[in-house]
Amino acid sequence: MRGLSARLALTLSVAMVLSGCSNKAAPEQQGNGEGTIELAEFPDRPYWGDTHLHTDISGDAFGFGVRLGSEEALRFASGEEVVSTFGVKAQLARPLDFLVISDHSDGLGALKRIYDAPRIALRDPTLRRWHDMMHESPEQSTLAAAEIIDRAAANDFPAAMAENREETITSAWHNQLDIIDRYNRPGVFTAMGGFEWTLMPDGNNLHRVVMFRDGSELTKQILPYPGFGTTVQGLWDFMESYAQTTGGQVLAIPHNSNLSNGLMFELTLADGSPMTEEYARRRARLEPVVEVTQIKGDSESHPFLSPNDEFASFGIAGWDKANLNTEQATAPSMYAGSYVREALKRGLSLEERLGVNPYAFGVIGSTDSHTAFSTGDEANFYGKHSGNEPVNKERAIKPQNLGTRDGRFGWHYLAGGYAAAWARGNTRAEIFDAFRRREVYATTGPRMVVRMFAGFDFTHKDWSGDWVRAGYTRGVPMGGELTDQGDAPVFMISALKDPDGANLDRIQVVKGWVDSAGAMQERVFDVVWSDMDKRKRAGGKVPAVGDTVDRRNASYTNMIGSASLQATWTDPDYVQGQRAFYYLRVLEIPTPRWTLYDAKRFGIKLSPEAMADAVAQERAYSSPIWLRPARK
Repeated sequence: MRGLSARLALTLSVAMVLSGCSNKAAPEQQGNGEGTIELAEFPDRPYWGDTHLHTDISGDAFGFGVRLGSEEALRFASGEEVVSTFGVKAQLARPLDFLVISDHSDGLGALKRIYDAPRIALRDPTLRRWHDMMHESPEQSTLAAAEIIDRAAANDFPAAMAENREETITSAWHNQLDIIDRYNRPGVFTAMGGFEWTLMPDGNNLHRVVMFRDGSELTKQILPYPGFGTTVQGLWDFMESYAQTTGGQVLAIPHNSNLSNGLMFELTLADGSPMTEEYARRRARLEPVVEVTQIKGDSESHPFLSPNDEFASFGIAGWDKANLNTEQATAPSMYAGSYVREALKRGLSLEERLGVNPYAFGVIGSTDSHTAFSTGDEANFYGKHSGNEPVNKERAIKPQNLGTRDGRFGWHYLAGGYAAAWARGNTRAEIFDAFRRREVYATTGPRMVVRMFAGFDFTHKDWSGDWVRAGYTRGVPMGGELTDQGDAPVFMISALKDPDGANLDRIQVVKGWVDSAGAMQERVFDVVWSDMDKRKRAGGKVPAVGDTVDRRNASYTNMIGSASLQATWTDPDYVQGQRAFYYLRVLEIPTPRWTLYDAKRFGIKLSPEAMADAVAQERAYSSPIWLRPARK
């Protein structure tokens, strides 16, 4: 009964946090071809989803072994039990609210078609060899996929791959869109179309997920735009053309900037020439959100860039040494163009020169799973690809590389991430619009409820009233912009633990700004933390929360930390007229990673390096709020 009472109390707390102590919404109706559902007056809860999932029509996913398609992916994400490629019964403990299937546009459906083709029909020796490898064994299929990734980086596909290309892509795309429409249930589960655009010069990751607001009546009018041999400006041309010709809406989400070797967030154009106002405007408009965390590492920041940030090393092990396929080593001088916090700072600097901030983006997490399973849960990890499902007992300790070179091991991979969208209801339009206005946040898997408002007259008394209404009517939410009024901005900050997860350690505000000399600066503020009466600052730092993880049994307790944290915070370093951004980082208490669960489940011994990384503080990142100088 004690556990039940605690859960009931937490449930009531959730209700209060979501509603702001008021249930007086003024519902409106929404159609948009999705039926009619009631919408809340303000965004009333975070809707949980994954915008980055691959199925059997992605060439690399199929080569790595997945044999599940869009239907299985949507059934799994909406909470059904699905049997994995290697025969494991799989199910989410809690369904997701939305899913964007984002298979690679290049060669969409092609590898599956090669696999299904009669061998005698394959005249090209490379295609015939890949066909044989995929049929021989999962190990050989994985080697074929690794070779394909290397060829993609070199833009070196056999000419025969282009045969019947349009027919293959059209068939795969239309079939997928039909399935997505069938599983879209407004108010219950939102299924959205998309694809991944995979520009990868010399193995440097410049990938984007392209996400549509629309159903198949519009998205069938186009084919996914290829990445090989194109440019990001070409992708933007495609997106603008789609909007103009169909009346639909589309946005792009860059991901894995940590594997771009500094190319994702440059201060110049790709050819080295000065960035232009036109480029900055297009990028800000078409790419309002960035995927900051996923299976292939975390891209928030790096200790080299943020030496005073004690939590900046999360999710970088193995990923900060080389680019996507490990073809090129990564030098520290490249980090600034590879990590999100530095990009946000660069955006402020560029805005002072151009009048436009190209890097004024919100953040989300997602999985980038190639198994058709959207799970970012440490205790329910199904691997980056099907060859590393939980039937592979040594997946944590064996090399796992996306090309044919060595360099990364299984334990370097994170369990994934999720996207949270503050919306008025669960429809395509509401989810997409939350992304467009950047009222979204990222987590590394746990489903914490995180909210932030900024204004100029909030006080602690607002918490006792309808603080959500106050936030929207007297300020702006995460993703919003404030115009400087000559007073320091005041923030209402709230976080609630995942009801099924770990307690919270602390909430931090990360601030970036450009000083009077034009230099980019940052500071991390510990704003509120658990047991504040006992954990007094020492040397300017809040002491560690502690660690309850039992390494032998892959377990932890919530004897430390807090179920919820909230604060009203005023920037103590405010300078009038200074451009700045603020975002939240919410830390849980230490918990086991998937590698520790594997060690317990399979009785394996982790290497010293893997064991040292087997416990982590999962986290959430909010989208920023920007403070802009008043126009003169």
